[in-house]
Amino acid sequence: MSSSVNLRLAPLTAIGFADRAQLVNLQWNEDVMKRWVLILAVTLGFCMAQKLPAAQVGLIKIDGAIGPATASYIARAVALSGDRKDECLILQLDTPGGLLESTKHIVQSFYNSPVPTVVFVAPAPAHAASAGTFITMAADVAAMAPHTRIGAAHPVSIGMGGSSGEEKPDDVMKKKIENDTAKDIENIAAKRHRNVEWARSAVVDSVVISAK
Repeated sequence: MSSSVNLRLAPLTAIGFADRAQLVNLQWNEDVMKRWVLILAVTLGFCMAQKLPAAQVGLIKIDGAIGPATASYIARAVALSGDRKDECLILQLDTPGGLLESTKHIVQSFYNSPVPTVVFVAPAPAHAASAGTFITMAADVAAMAPHTRIGAAHPVSIGMGGSSGEEKPDDVMKKKIENDTAKDIENIAAKRHRNVEWARSAVVDSVVISAK
């Protein structure tokens, strides 16, 4: 990961809040997320109607496992997007998972973000697996391109998504990790007014859903 943040300035019209991007919202009857999507859509419509310059948003892409370098990269992007007073920061995500501790740092960065955060799982057949589920659900707005998927967030070994070369925990420790991780995602879902029951099932039962 580069030491500098490659935070691209992108016009709102180019990102995917227009119909041609075919975003599928992870709504689960979530009034808060609907409101954010509506705000962004109205902003886009107003700019187009008034022939004003398109609103500027930050855009970064994560394609791969989640680790300390990823968490640091996202934290710097959040800070830079706030300094620039972007309309929002969009994180395009495709990940098989990663480390639990790094995931927690990313979630905290989203909570402390001075600008709205948007996670867009894309392009197909991208997935927000394991740690990616936590990251997606922690954003202010969560969206998925068609034919992408999210879930399978059961902890494997110590890391979210697993790691090689580690001693496997015993059954008691595995249950402790599972319960703690399940509570983490429940808290994230509750904070963002999302489906707590589904969030827990993604951890406990490794449930996966897809965007049609």
